[in-house]
Amino acid sequence: MTETTIRFRVNGVPREVRAGAERRLIDVLRYDCALTGTKEGCSVGVCGACSVLVNGELLSACLLPAVFVDGAEVTTIEGIATNGLTPLQDAFITEGGFQCGICTPGQIISATALLARTPRPSEAEISDWMMGNLCRCTGYHGIVRAIKKASGQTA
Repeated sequence: MTETTIRFRVNGVPREVRAGAERRLIDVLRYDCALTGTKEGCSVGVCGACSVLVNGELLSACLLPAVFVDGAEVTTIEGIATNGLTPLQDAFITEGGFQCGICTPGQIISATALLARTPRPSEAEISDWMMGNLCRCTGYHGIVRAIKKASGQTA
């Protein structure tokens, strides 16, 4: 299999990785970049555990061939907070937006993308946007409250 050099930035850090066309972004992030916060849940792009931002766009790293990020900026959960917790991360803690934690990185990445697009989303907008992130533990109430709180609304 032919490999190519992929040059991209992940969480602001330049990276260069050799990968074949079949390599998925999630594998490059976890095994080549040692960024294990991005989780693999379903492997078919429906659970949201592998959510990352590519040039600010929310994408599933388990579906994305790594070669597609050549020249791109990738943000993982490790790149969300640069100096302490973000208001969203803090709200996830105070509002009980997580329990087991497996889906939490993807939830926070997705919510970050939502708040970048819609700074004060309604509860319906939050529910619609977050539909692509599955959680077996919380019942979603804490997640919705956390996103509302982080957007400056009453939780």
